[in-house]
Amino acid sequence: MDIEKMSAKLESSGKAEQLRRLADTEDGRALNAMVDAAALAKAISSGDKNAMQGILRQVLNTEEGRRIAQQLSDVMKG
Repeated sequence: MDIEKMSAKLESSGKAEQLRRLADTEDGRALNAMVDAAALAKAISSGDKNAMQGILRQVLNTEEGRRIAQQLSDVMKG
C-alpha cells in the first residue's frame, strides 16, 4: 500500500477534509484517547495484521467505534 498515493487521492477528492472533521467529533476524540497510537503505528509499519485486527476489534466493541465506522463508510462511498 502506497500511503503517499492514498493521501494524495484523498486530498484531491476532498475526502481528507471530511475525515479530518470526523476525527474532530466527540466520537473521534474519544477513540483517539482510547487507542494506543504507538501500538497502532507499530502494527501498521510492520504489517502486523493480527495486531491491527485486535485494535480494530477493540474500537468496534465501543458505541463510538461503531458510529465512526459507519461514518467512515459513508465518507468513502460518497
